[in-house]
Amino acid sequence: MISPVNRLTLAVGMVIATLVGPASAATAAPSENATINLIRLLVEQGVLKQAAADGLIAQAEREAQQARQASAAPVAAAGPVAAPGDVRVQYVPTAVRDQIRDQVKAEVMATAKQENWAQPNTFPEWASRISFDGDIRLRDESRYFSGHNSNEIVDYAKLNENGPYDVNKDSNTKMPPLLNTREDRENLLRLRARLGMKAIISPEWTAGIRIGTGNDNSPVSANQTLGGGFGKKDLWLDQGYLSWKAMPGLTLTGGRFANPFYSTDMMYSKDLNFDGIAANFNHTLNKDWGVFATLGAFPVEYSSDTASSNGLDKEDSKNKWMFGGQIGADWKLNSDNSLKGALAYYRFEDLEGKRSAPCKPWQGQPGCDTDGSRLTFMQKGNTVFLLRDIVPNPDTPGLTPQPQFVGLASKFDVLDLNLAWDTQLPENLMLRTQGNYIRNLSYNKGKMLKRSEGEIVNNLNSSGEFESGGNAMMLQFTLGNALEMRKRGDWNVLAGYKYIQPDALPDGFNDSSFHLGGTNAKGYFVGGSYGIDKNIYASARWLSASEVYGAPFEVDVMQLELNTRF
Repeated sequence: MISPVNRLTLAVGMVIATLVGPASAATAAPSENATINLIRLLVEQGVLKQAAADGLIAQAEREAQQARQASAAPVAAAGPVAAPGDVRVQYVPTAVRDQIRDQVKAEVMATAKQENWAQPNTFPEWASRISFDGDIRLRDESRYFSGHNSNEIVDYAKLNENGPYDVNKDSNTKMPPLLNTREDRENLLRLRARLGMKAIISPEWTAGIRIGTGNDNSPVSANQTLGGGFGKKDLWLDQGYLSWKAMPGLTLTGGRFANPFYSTDMMYSKDLNFDGIAANFNHTLNKDWGVFATLGAFPVEYSSDTASSNGLDKEDSKNKWMFGGQIGADWKLNSDNSLKGALAYYRFEDLEGKRSAPCKPWQGQPGCDTDGSRLTFMQKGNTVFLLRDIVPNPDTPGLTPQPQFVGLASKFDVLDLNLAWDTQLPENLMLRTQGNYIRNLSYNKGKMLKRSEGEIVNNLNSSGEFESGGNAMMLQFTLGNALEMRKRGDWNVLAGYKYIQPDALPDGFNDSSFHLGGTNAKGYFVGGSYGIDKNIYASARWLSASEVYGAPFEVDVMQLELNTRF
């Protein structure tokens, strides 16, 4: 039995012999039996169908007869005497040879593709619609704290996570969870590794999945601190989404996906992914103008019955949502200058805490009615207050435990304005000037004091008075021969300043490096990057920040990184 590879070789060889033979014979008459036997052999091997072979022979006979009649001198037939049943074909015209070649080639390749023996190392069709990408970042991070910092700054995120915490010093002598504000942390080796897969389901539909590292389920950091006795590290579902291109320029995405808004890390960390649905619109008006817009709805947190799981009365549904909308434009002023600007509005529903009705945990109540208004994840900076209105025990009023959670004192309706100006300088240098202004339209000190019923516990001055604000701003300059590191020799340096008042924005979603995350921070940052090779670059940053209001807290952060992407 002829193997698939030999079959292909034989068929191609016979076709070549058929095409080359007449040309090399020149004036000699072609062998009729050889041509007929070739066609028969192709039929026997299943390369050429009998009907097709009969048609070729018939056509060859007709054209040979025409050639003989048109020839002035008769051509003597050469070759052996035909056997009974053979058909004499004195001459195979070029058109017939071309037809035989094309038909044999087509049928052989069709069979080879169907049986997968012409290209044995190829993959199924669906595999060509799947692509992978990822990145790995190695970081050495050091944190240097001022010796003048307060050493009694409560970590309210940990208090909510591990609480409730008894704030009555007469019934509880244990300290609440405190932030480290005095002891330096040097050479923290950290890893961020992410691997993503994207599948094109159809021209309009795309699916994506990405896994990544992380010390915990923090939404703003995928960093994994190395060490821990060489123990294995965790992987998390970083992204998982479906995307539909509804029409040219309009894409709808649902699931867990990258930040769909144009923003800086003062508002949203670069590692932050969004849960929910978003619609992105992009349209080019002409060669100089383009517009874009984004709408989205994102569940920040669903209420649960955890706090009252042992009680008969369950909490009302208090789901926390973020609704966002943004409009923006790109404008190419000339060959050396371009502008990009965007205005966004983010409405956060039920993010603020609520003071409870009078409750008596000391009687065995599993919780109070507004425990669910606390946030699952915070960093630090936002003004917080004690949620529970605990009725003292009449038998021991001064020793009544006060187990508490904390909630945000402010509502958040955030206006976010971004502007970036790119300009081409001499010597192939590029300069990007970037500004970001944020305003919490719902910031109201009087309403915060009323909502908290006087139980605000942070952002207090030396007189015990509450201080805060609803504004944030950032200015950054980046200079280099490339604004994005893509190849060997690319470089840039950057410098900037941030000023973030405590309640300008929710403290849970922004950059986790500047002032170690959150709001109530001001200071500068500098850095630089250099391309070592294609998609490999090194970078260094120094971030120096202190508090805007409240207890002293100053920290400098140094980060040395090696970044790769593939």
